[in-house]
Amino acid sequence: MISLELVNYSLKNLWKSRGRSFLTILSIFIGITTIFIFVSFGWGLYDYTNSFTTGSSVDKVVIQAKGLSAPGLDESFKLTDDDIEAIQKTTGVYEVSGSYFKAAEVKQKKKTVYTFLAGYDPETPIMLELSNLKIQEGRLLRPGEKDAALLGYNYLLADRVFAEPYSLSDRIEVGGRKLKIAGFLEEVGNPQDDSQIYITNDFMEDIYGKDNLSYGMIVAQVDINDMPETIARIEENLRKERDLDKGKEDFYVQSFEDLIASFKTALNVIIAFVVLIAFISIVVSAVNTANTMVTSVLERVKEIGIMKSVGAKNSEIFKIFLFESAFLGFVAGVFGAFLGWLISYVAGVTLDNLGWGFLSPHFSISLFAGCVTFATLTGAISGAWPAWQATKIKPVDALRYE
Repeated sequence: MISLELVNYSLKNLWKSRGRSFLTILSIFIGITTIFIFVSFGWGLYDYTNSFTTGSSVDKVVIQAKGLSAPGLDESFKLTDDDIEAIQKTTGVYEVSGSYFKAAEVKQKKKTVYTFLAGYDPETPIMLELSNLKIQEGRLLRPGEKDAALLGYNYLLADRVFAEPYSLSDRIEVGGRKLKIAGFLEEVGNPQDDSQIYITNDFMEDIYGKDNLSYGMIVAQVDINDMPETIARIEENLRKERDLDKGKEDFYVQSFEDLIASFKTALNVIIAFVVLIAFISIVVSAVNTANTMVTSVLERVKEIGIMKSVGAKNSEIFKIFLFESAFLGFVAGVFGAFLGWLISYVAGVTLDNLGWGFLSPHFSISLFAGCVTFATLTGAISGAWPAWQATKIKPVDALRYE
């Protein structure tokens, strides 16, 4: 442990060379701020994705056709009622439902926007359950209901999709048709999802004609205790129904947890890359800190000699310089974490107001403590070698030093 007397001595020396100390703190401070921002947002994304792996989505399997465009828009690869029938016959499958997707033109006065029009079967609304979509206001659609629609959350708010918000029982013009609003869904936090419009599959078939539609997604509710085997059986039945050899499938079958895991893998790579860049700046800061401490040792050679000549131990000399470098890192960590929190908080509020609520940062004591501890250790490690060098100075040589 370092004594209070040595702490006071170290702080006075840091204040005496405050210009250099400030620049050293600044170099670590920038890296810690960057790390805090990206880790908080990355952690927030993990929280968001984890929210989908519990509750109504865990027993769902998603089947999609391979294609280059958005689900349901690539006519080269289709999912049909025959596929639904093959999946329904699979052991371990409880319910199956297909969803149509079409790009639709939506108008309010002179403004026109384009969004996805999604069809689902109200008798088996597992497509809504997949994404934990729940009613904010109003009600879900009824089986066979036509000329009615469910709207995403953004239509409730002014200047999100249109200047004027909508209310229950209003009419909204979609593809030239006036649809009655039956309800609004809760916020997802994604502008695209929160601007979608949902109608029944029956109504979708009336509008576009069944021959012109294919399912963009089929969702199956399966036995969660037998999921891998059930997925394998679904793939086998679909290959038989579509007359395909194994390895030449034109479809994907994945559990929802697998989809989330794929997203997390990509997220891990992105966050690791960004943190690596920030870590490089920390390494540069560590070199700068080491340089600062070497300079400090050289400036205080005679002073070190005097301290040793009056009885100061090597361990006490080591502690002085180690404390100074660690303290610089600690101060940089505290201010870096605070600024990182401030920037993340403001950015999170701004993104939420713009409809990107899923990009919310995560704040926790462990994140603050981790950043401060990391900065302190960076400073301490950077100053360890100069501190050790200071202990090797001989009093006689030091007193002669000019």
